[in-house]
Amino acid sequence: MTAGHPALCLASASPRRRALLASIGVQVTVKPCDIDEAPLGGESAKAYVLRLAKSKALAATPLTLLPTLGSDTAVVVDGRILGKPVDASEGADMLRLLSGRCHQVLTAVAITGPEGLLSCCVATQVTMRTIGEEEIAAYWLTGEPADKAGGYAIQGLASIFVKEVHGSHSAVVGLPLFETAQLLRKQGVPIWECP
Repeated sequence: MTAGHPALCLASASPRRRALLASIGVQVTVKPCDIDEAPLGGESAKAYVLRLAKSKALAATPLTLLPTLGSDTAVVVDGRILGKPVDASEGADMLRLLSGRCHQVLTAVAITGPEGLLSCCVATQVTMRTIGEEEIAAYWLTGEPADKAGGYAIQGLASIFVKEVHGSHSAVVGLPLFETAQLLRKQGVPIWECP
């Protein structure tokens, strides 16, 4: 890979995914695609995030000659998929639902390239401490939860709410790096390697 030249197209405007890829030495060009993110009737959370990741990768593929990565993350509690909160009220309801209990974060990755469409889904268990009403209100005012699945950012201010993580921390942020690196290698995308 020549320095300064992207090796991958990222079908997402997420600065978190871009930063995670940069952390493993992958430079990207960004081509976000608008797709319908509404869950289908009877669709499981795993099927939902895999469908969205694949749809994003496939939608951006015609826009580039590079392998293309699509990803999606969902917070799941009691079988319910929590997307991004639409307003303060929904954001507060999500944090109340997550407060003092364990939930699952599912992140799917799909990459197009010479090997076709490769994908995986990673599940991580996150346990939150009890979150007070004042904290919930103050957290919304920071602006951080507005564009995050489940209404919180584990890599940001909400890290003080997280008691335990079992699984991939980077998947909760937005991209499971271990699994993503394996898919990238299969598609011929160079990543940082120890000499």
